[in-house]
Amino acid sequence: MIITRRHALAGASAAIAAGAFGGPAAAQASEVVVGTWGGDYGALLQSEIDQPLMKPMGISVSQDIANNDPRRTKLMAEKGSRRSSMDVACMNDIDSYTLSQAGILETVPTDQVPRTAEVLPVFKKPHSIPHIYSAMVVLYNPDKITTPPKSYADLFDPKYAGRVGYSDILYSFNMAAANIGAGGTPNDFSAGRKALLELKKQNPRVYPSNEALAAALKSEEVWISTMWLARGFMWKKGGIPIAWAVPEEGAIPILFEAGVPKNSRAKDAAFKYLNAMLDPKAQVAFAGKMGYVPTVKDAKLPEDLAKEISLTEAQQAKLRPLDYEFMQKERGQILDFWNKEFKA
Repeated sequence: MIITRRHALAGASAAIAAGAFGGPAAAQASEVVVGTWGGDYGALLQSEIDQPLMKPMGISVSQDIANNDPRRTKLMAEKGSRRSSMDVACMNDIDSYTLSQAGILETVPTDQVPRTAEVLPVFKKPHSIPHIYSAMVVLYNPDKITTPPKSYADLFDPKYAGRVGYSDILYSFNMAAANIGAGGTPNDFSAGRKALLELKKQNPRVYPSNEALAAALKSEEVWISTMWLARGFMWKKGGIPIAWAVPEEGAIPILFEAGVPKNSRAKDAAFKYLNAMLDPKAQVAFAGKMGYVPTVKDAKLPEDLAKEISLTEAQQAKLRPLDYEFMQKERGQILDFWNKEFKA
């Protein structure tokens, strides 16, 4: 089940007032619609980008809030329309690949998004900008699980029956993690499917959102899960009794990106928004509040924060990137398995 949150509006219309003594005229007010997640991510966009960076330019921001699947579906359905319903689309790296392959995203012009010069080379793509990144780890309650997990496969251990929890909106990543834990390959999820069907006998719990999973971890209804390290960092700061372990077989990296649909109604404002997402101060704020690592070279984290949310060089060397082509091709089958066989 994919839960779509209600559409919400954020930000305020504003224009820069003309200088009292013949100063520059106000920037022409405009609006940009940002398709994004709600919750903590959407709130941080408002506090770190919309208000401090876009409002002074006379650009007001509305948020079109939804989860990954409905946002991707809407963009694809609107491909032939004269105007897209959003001007900036936030997305994970799988959807970025899918949308770029479908010809939906505009090429990012470096002259209009000059902050791309600071992007770490490994993250550069022609049709999107990388905003923040993290890795999928094993979250666990150290009061209930005193020996730290070592693998994604630890979720399959019968001693955690009834205490394993998943976020429904991360179904494709949950499937990929289970497949890695079961010894599967990036372009064949059969091992993961088999392992999840065995796990189903142990009554795992599936929650409609990341926030709902956090509540279950806080109440100790759930003891162990797969989740982004960044989320674990943020939830621990919020008082949830959790620790995390990077799987010894290698963790799945996650990159959150943003792009502009070719039929955006406000491309100039949209590219300014992409540029603002790469602002070093804003990226450091996301790191400090949500635990996601910056994607630009000039965003310097405090040493203690960097140590807590970053991977070691050895762990980075063992990262297990997803096969985007396979994930796109198998998306429907992965979702059908998750909904009709694992959750049913």
